[in-house]
Amino acid sequence: MLNESVIKVLKNSMWDLATCANGEPNVVPVAFKNVTEDGKLVVGDVFLETILNNIKANDGKIAISVYDAQSLEGYQIKGTAEYVTEGDVVDTFKAMVESMFKGAATAKGALIITPAKVIVTTPGADNKKEI
Repeated sequence: MLNESVIKVLKNSMWDLATCANGEPNVVPVAFKNVTEDGKLVVGDVFLETILNNIKANDGKIAISVYDAQSLEGYQIKGTAEYVTEGDVVDTFKAMVESMFKGAATAKGALIITPAKVIVTTPGADNKKEI
């Protein structure tokens, strides 16, 4: 599902996470993120309170928008998120955040997102094509 092109854009660009609950959409940019070897997307929870509340209310449904600002290559990924507060992925994000913010902030946990659908958002003939 996540081919080499999608993974490259995911690894090199900021992500926007989008959720919705009770008819109220929410979107936030995230910088503490990664793609795992098995194709899951992981996001460190630093300021994700509304996102977390929304995934609790909507069975974990989430969308990610990612794009290369220069080439305009982009993708929308829809999937399901689960929240974890322990483990290697959380420890990794805690170290990253604490280093960047010099201890003024920390990662409280991590979202582990299982992609269900990847849609091309790049302008052109493949726009809206599902991979």
